[in-house]
Amino acid sequence: MRCLGFGRAGGERVGRAREGAGPFVVPGPAGVAVRDRLKHLTAEDERVLRAVGEHLGRLASLDLKARCADGLEHDSDRWSARKRILTAPSSSRWAGSITRATHDQWALTRRCQLAHIQKLEAGIRELRHRMSLPIGQPGSKRAPGGYRSRQEWHAKSRRLACLEARLETARADWQAGRVRAVRGGKQLLTKRHHLAESQLTEDQWRRRWEVARWFLQADGESGKRYGNETIRVTPGGEVSIKLPAPLAHLANAPHGRYVLASRVQFKHRGVEWADRVTTNRALAYRIHLDTARGRWYLTASWQRPAVRTIPLGAARIRGMIGVDTNGDHFAAYRLDAHGNPVGDPHHFFFDLTGPTSHRDAQLRHALTRLLHWARRCGVAAIAIEDLDFTAEKTREKHGRKKQFRKLISGMPTARLKARLVSMAAELGLSIVAVDPAYTSKWGAQHWQKPLTSTTRTVTRHDAASIAIGRRALGHPIRRRTAPPRIHQSDGCGHRTAQADSATQGCEEPRRHTTDRAPGRPLPGMESTRVTRRASNTVRDTRSDQGWVKGSSLLT
Repeated sequence: MRCLGFGRAGGERVGRAREGAGPFVVPGPAGVAVRDRLKHLTAEDERVLRAVGEHLGRLASLDLKARCADGLEHDSDRWSARKRILTAPSSSRWAGSITRATHDQWALTRRCQLAHIQKLEAGIRELRHRMSLPIGQPGSKRAPGGYRSRQEWHAKSRRLACLEARLETARADWQAGRVRAVRGGKQLLTKRHHLAESQLTEDQWRRRWEVARWFLQADGESGKRYGNETIRVTPGGEVSIKLPAPLAHLANAPHGRYVLASRVQFKHRGVEWADRVTTNRALAYRIHLDTARGRWYLTASWQRPAVRTIPLGAARIRGMIGVDTNGDHFAAYRLDAHGNPVGDPHHFFFDLTGPTSHRDAQLRHALTRLLHWARRCGVAAIAIEDLDFTAEKTREKHGRKKQFRKLISGMPTARLKARLVSMAAELGLSIVAVDPAYTSKWGAQHWQKPLTSTTRTVTRHDAASIAIGRRALGHPIRRRTAPPRIHQSDGCGHRTAQADSATQGCEEPRRHTTDRAPGRPLPGMESTRVTRRASNTVRDTRSDQGWVKGSSLLT
């Protein structure tokens, strides 16, 4: 959809809106991961798992150090050399898993480094623009104004110098190929200096840090027995590990393998997992320890073949559900194929406070309720906004609006999209992403008041969900064009018409159009009355005319 502009109810155009991207169907998930707990492990099992994890973790740390030292000069030959170095103290397959994990971590760090540079550049541009304006100059709807006082201007000048120094350092690292990666995560590393705030003792932190740096994951290989030679899981749930060469003496099975006493049984997607195991298709496994609970888990993952999404036209046939994402709930409204709201709005609340596990669970529960309601409604797709607050969270952008910055920082947009697409695919629903421009503003302007009644309260978020759904269906957000002003035409009579989605300017009041040339009467409305030559006064009456008694006609 192309957003050309919007106007007031009287038809006055107040400005031009930015061009928005058209709606599109989000591709389905490319991979699947399931997890099960390793129960009834013996003391010997845990001792072997810890020994293998620590040994491979040290090798992974050394490999990451070597990869960071190579920088931009890394190539396939150096990759092969690193793998040969790791093969002797482990195995060829363990070395391949370690080098691939190292490469992925280095690439992720480079992407984060580039995002950090772009964020610094955006903040510097904002600061320079505002500092170039006079003190106290008000801002406009599209650009911020000057700073309020000389003191604030001085503080921001110091902030600008700080950001410029950071940008210079980041650019130098980017050009030289230097990255700063931490095995175990920078977040956990930072907690070491804030143990009281993290509610951790030094011993608890040390155990988490050591476990986070372990390495117990193996990539799958199609054609091999049960899809993985390093960490093997049989259809019956038996788990065995190929021990590294220095730990081969701990084996309790032939060919240097150790079989755990635990048996796994994947409840979720168990049939799909068993189908891949029995046909020897690739399966990747990861074993990890949850230090907070003291439990061991096994995660199985595999890739899905590329599934072609349904066309956008097919997703619109049975209508759609528009969803507006907020900081504490999803506002959803069902729309038919013509863009008309059906029924009442629905709200699905969640709480994003507390630890990460709690926030993730709240998000999954809210999405589950939303998807189940969508399936009961019989629609084929759900429309959401293609939100991305990556460059919108800085204080240079929003200044003193701390509550707003906190709101958008707390919205898990990336995790929301990933989880929603994955969960919707399991229920046979498609996700349509639309441009978020002006959905809240136009929705409240054109839908909130007409739908509000004595028995139903429509919030601004509900109106925004209608706007999102209509944009995904290809309809304009505006319901109907507004009537003319009071001094025009028929005096504010009902002269509204539904604007077609292909009409240019459908997001603004439709201008009055006729099939006539300027200054000519409407077709079929030509004047048939002959212009009178008589004057309206007796003094100007021509001499060849006279007055007839008893008649009001001039003859």
